[in-house]
Amino acid sequence: MQILERDRMRARPMRMSRTVVALMLREMATTYGRSPGGYLWAVAEPAAALALISLIFSMAFAAPSLGTNFPLFYATGYLPFMLFNDLSGRIGNAIRFSKPLLAYPSVTFVDALLARFALNVLTHAAVMALVFGGILWIFETRAVLHMPSILLSLGMASALGLGIGSLNCYLMTAFPAWERTWQILTRPLFIISGIFFIYDDIPPEGQEILWWNPLMHVVGVMRRGFYGYYDAPYVSVTFVLVVAGITLTTGLMLLYRHHRKLMED
Repeated sequence: MQILERDRMRARPMRMSRTVVALMLREMATTYGRSPGGYLWAVAEPAAALALISLIFSMAFAAPSLGTNFPLFYATGYLPFMLFNDLSGRIGNAIRFSKPLLAYPSVTFVDALLARFALNVLTHAAVMALVFGGILWIFETRAVLHMPSILLSLGMASALGLGIGSLNCYLMTAFPAWERTWQILTRPLFIISGIFFIYDDIPPEGQEILWWNPLMHVVGVMRRGFYGYYDAPYVSVTFVLVVAGITLTTGLMLLYRHHRKLMED
């Protein structure tokens, strides 16, 4: 009996990994396989948005807050923001998207969360590599890359997106109106998360308020990775991870307690 139980324990991670990969392949086919261009749009959309933002602001200002290159400055804010934004929304819809498959005993809500998390992180990481690589190849930015900071920012945005996305998964499934409410509540984040400015440009009164926006810290670390002279002393990695951990724990506890009822509704 002990041998059989040990074999089951060893087989569980393998079974889970196969389920997650299968869910990822299903989402790739449904999300990108049905649209013309597929994954091309995943790169074209942020590239076009950055080009438009850079064009508009270059006509209003002589230089961005850091460096001299508008596309690089805005990319260091826009791309980590979009990673968080996509994760928090797509993970929030994980149960509804995979609801037919969750009827099978071998597929759990955790598998659905992990599949959406892994696929979107990998997609955004590839998009970031292509967009940043394109900017550095086309323009003379004189950027000195610090990969630990870039990867740390990517990890912070991913953790925050997973945590808030898991909480959203319960709220969006239990209360369908929350999805629209969340979209409305997060629209100001595009303005107040440091995409168009740096923390140091804000008056002290504004700094005291915006410090509590975790995305300001994520963007600050990303910019530290491209601008060697920018120290971003206000950044607190601990604060971001605490927010991510609290929301993830709360979301998973609510889902564990109510996931059967949510799938029946």
